[in-house]
Amino acid sequence: MPDDNPGRTPEMRYDDGVRRESLRIGGARVASGRSSEVFNPYTRALVGTVARASMAEVRRAIGIARAFRPRLTRYERYRICQQTAETLCARAEEIADLITAESGLCKKDSIYEVGRACDVFIFAGNAALQDDGQIFSCDLTAHGRRRKVYTLREPLLGVIAAITPFNHPLNQVAHKIAPSIASNNRMVLKPSEKTPLSALLLADVLYEAGLPPEMFSVLTGDPREIADELLTHADVDLITFTGGVAAGKYIAAKAVYKRQVLELGGNDPLIVMEDADLEEAATLAAAGSYRNSGQRCTAIKRMLVQDSVADGFIERLLERTRAIKYGDPMDPTTDMGTVIDEAAARSFEDKVNDAVAHGATLLYGNIRAGALYSPTVLDRVDPQMPLVKEETFGPVSPVIRFHTIDDAIRIANSTAYGLSSAVCTNRLDYITRFVSELNVGSVNVREVPGYRLELTPFGGIKDSGLGYKEGVQEAVRSFTNIKTYSLPWLA
Repeated sequence: MPDDNPGRTPEMRYDDGVRRESLRIGGARVASGRSSEVFNPYTRALVGTVARASMAEVRRAIGIARAFRPRLTRYERYRICQQTAETLCARAEEIADLITAESGLCKKDSIYEVGRACDVFIFAGNAALQDDGQIFSCDLTAHGRRRKVYTLREPLLGVIAAITPFNHPLNQVAHKIAPSIASNNRMVLKPSEKTPLSALLLADVLYEAGLPPEMFSVLTGDPREIADELLTHADVDLITFTGGVAAGKYIAAKAVYKRQVLELGGNDPLIVMEDADLEEAATLAAAGSYRNSGQRCTAIKRMLVQDSVADGFIERLLERTRAIKYGDPMDPTTDMGTVIDEAAARSFEDKVNDAVAHGATLLYGNIRAGALYSPTVLDRVDPQMPLVKEETFGPVSPVIRFHTIDDAIRIANSTAYGLSSAVCTNRLDYITRFVSELNVGSVNVREVPGYRLELTPFGGIKDSGLGYKEGVQEAVRSFTNIKTYSLPWLA
């Protein structure tokens, strides 16, 4: 049934301070008969309630999208993306407050996230202006003819289904919808049930910027109830998913004959060689471990440090870790807020305790209060410990010592993941070996593993993904079909 007050927008304040959000189906606000609650991980206060979509509402959203035929010109797509970027930047403080309230990320991180989302829409707008065709002359061989073959990229015939995680509630959504707009596609999004409010706000910003509402619907609710329909519906041509490995493999098995872009987890190493600048390496280590409360697929999950410099590196890392102010995420001076919930924080605590029980040395941290978990440093971690063998999605800095570059490469490649990596060295022979031999999607020299532009190709291999890339440029390619046509050519 329609919302009783469809004109109310997410940025308006309610008397009790609680947001009450409807679904966005073809732009209409639809109030389902059921709702879910969103709590602040730090204060545990109720932030908002969102409608829980039913199977019928999922089908309705897909049907509206499938029936709509976008006719936006390249310039119109450009303007929608640019206007969205301008609005996000103008409302950055307010939007960051919402991100922090529903995710527990500190304001420094949420402000940064809004800025990144602005970049996504700027790049997507520019991508919409670029001609994507190629021309092939056909008289290249003795068997050729005087013709030319042309290519063009067309939007998908069906709908794109997008599923996004909790750790970047705005930017992960932006990375789905912005390339969809740039390529004239239609998308139905299911954001994380833990952080759905930012996605709903973004939908309204997009509608206000001129996006035809049929091109973007947002369905909130329990993935156990509605996700399968998004994966198997006959009118869905492509699934784009960012999240955990188990869910990604479930999607791959369930969706079967559909195009899939799966950006999964990571277990990214920082490798510190004996010639590294230890001040720089320790600064990168702290930033790479603790930004976003360590909840990034490209966060530094393992620190591989050459024996001869390990003590000096750890001394500097501890100095930077002790300087991290963690606590109230809304305090603008806080460097690190909470993780997503208490269950996540308990899992980090348990993994660290297990590592210590099996020989690792706890040097700092492992302090938990609800969803608040301290920056944590361990030394002499064994590569086979679950703490580093699996993905630990939180602010933990485990140091693994190694002897030679062969050891470093072997240890780095020893997990199921292959997303990104970082190396601290100035030796070209080391750099070329790491670029050639690390089984990952990206290698960053003297930078954190997560460094990239929102434009550039991004993604992993092994359990980190199927090799298809995200980033605006690659996403536009994934979201389109190539058509070729040929014409006579006399010259």
